[in-house]
Amino acid sequence: MKHWYLILLVVFLGSCKSKAVLADAKAVPSVSDTTVVSTQKVIESHYSNKTDFSTLYIRSSAKYRDNKQSQNVSAEIRIKNGEKILVSIRFLGITMAKALITPKEVKYYEKINGTYFEGDYASLSEWLGTDLDFDKIQNMLVGQPIDDLTQQQYIAERADTFYKLNAVDKNTEKSFFFEPKNYRLKKQEIVQTEKERAFTVRYSDFQKFTSAILPAALEINAMQKKGKTEIFIDYNSVSFNEELSFPYSVPDGYDRIFIN
Repeated sequence: MKHWYLILLVVFLGSCKSKAVLADAKAVPSVSDTTVVSTQKVIESHYSNKTDFSTLYIRSSAKYRDNKQSQNVSAEIRIKNGEKILVSIRFLGITMAKALITPKEVKYYEKINGTYFEGDYASLSEWLGTDLDFDKIQNMLVGQPIDDLTQQQYIAERADTFYKLNAVDKNTEKSFFFEPKNYRLKKQEIVQTEKERAFTVRYSDFQKFTSAILPAALEINAMQKKGKTEIFIDYNSVSFNEELSFPYSVPDGYDRIFIN
């Protein structure tokens, strides 16, 4: 069973092309600037970037690629802050898969094989190769660190033109890279050497809205023993704080599957 739909469903995001892009060239100082600031300064400055919204409605497109296949799809994404995420995956205008993500569980169905999945985050995390929950997924979609940086000790250092926060907890190393000027997140990485797996999210440009500053592009890489998965995101439109519905129901006749 190929579960590429599920990966797309839980790691999608979108933003608006019609807004002015905040270019990296304006946000990154020269390489000769080797100033290092405190961990507290990096964390406080990053969280001062606005992400204030009740709902997000997003239209986006993406390319999925692994060792065996490549696929282009489009997606409609609805987010109710802190409560639920609904994603519809479409190919040539036809809905091929849909997922409802809440703090307690993940549900999805896909049309090609007529199957559906319902479960908590434990099996999903094991399959993707990194620990995930609702907050981590939502944070990733809006360009925030998947972890609350105020809840763990980090070491701040200079890494090329970025400020890097790094922490090692048992066998897991987590690193977060920020622009020195605006402290926007450029990359977050989780590496588990003993399990031979790594999960990296890279953000290129950002776009500024009244309610939030969101990424303008996203690249996800999940690497583990069985291979590498890549997702490249392009963005079409986004709107904030609308009244949104979250319709989800599994079509009749679909078979339930379990992710091993």
